[in-house]
Amino acid sequence: MKMFYVRMLAVVFTIAAFIGVNSLSAFAAAEPDWVNKVVQVTGMGAQPARAVNPAQARMMARRAAVADAYRQLAESIKGVNVDAETTVENMMVTNDTIRTKVSAMIQGAVVVAEKEIQGGYEVTMQVPIFGVQNSIAQAILPETSTTTVPETFPAPTVTVPSSGGYTGLIIDCRGLGLKPVMSPVIKNDAGVAIYGHKNLNPDKVIANGMADYAYDTSTNVARAGSNPLIIKAVSLDGGVLRGNPVVSTADANRILSENNVSHFLENTSVVFVR
Repeated sequence: MKMFYVRMLAVVFTIAAFIGVNSLSAFAAAEPDWVNKVVQVTGMGAQPARAVNPAQARMMARRAAVADAYRQLAESIKGVNVDAETTVENMMVTNDTIRTKVSAMIQGAVVVAEKEIQGGYEVTMQVPIFGVQNSIAQAILPETSTTTVPETFPAPTVTVPSSGGYTGLIIDCRGLGLKPVMSPVIKNDAGVAIYGHKNLNPDKVIANGMADYAYDTSTNVARAGSNPLIIKAVSLDGGVLRGNPVVSTADANRILSENNVSHFLENTSVVFVR
């Protein structure tokens, strides 16, 4: 086990060893819920035989369940894809400040449900992927600087008439195997980025993310508004993670032309259908 992970969880394991109770779960890392934009895990703890009464047994089982949930959160969060090439774990290995922030974020996880179960206790805990307080984005994305000025969006390579009135953008990536990432980039088929975090206000990215993910063009697409521009992706970019949609150059020009009128990209009114 890598040293940073050991340090991050030292407090959790110390508590668990002190109270002398065992976890019931043999966990696998939970997949992030990209629709609700949270990482959620359920920890379980067994009631110890040495408890002097049922109340103490319940309390010790709950502590074990919480320790188990912390351990699962740490494992799950480090696997979250930040962009098409980077995970949270990569950033923690190379940056002590991020490692400290992620550790504090895990310790601040919220209990969203708990209950006593036969022979033990169950606790469900959650950390938001985005948000201004105790989120993964807050821990790993750059803080806003007074000198930070978003890059302008590229100009269309050819003049395209704009109809106006579009409230957002939906990129249909179905059938391509798109993997959700925290910081996606939309590119044209010549490899030119037309939408990415460098074009956006960092506070907005941390608070709400850059895009929502959906499974069809009618569910979980409210972010794109009532009259979205719908574009079909032609491929994906981003190596193994395949997190960046690629659209044709003609469609990229249309997106940029319409955005000059409606500014839906600046408003992060973007949805990826996968």
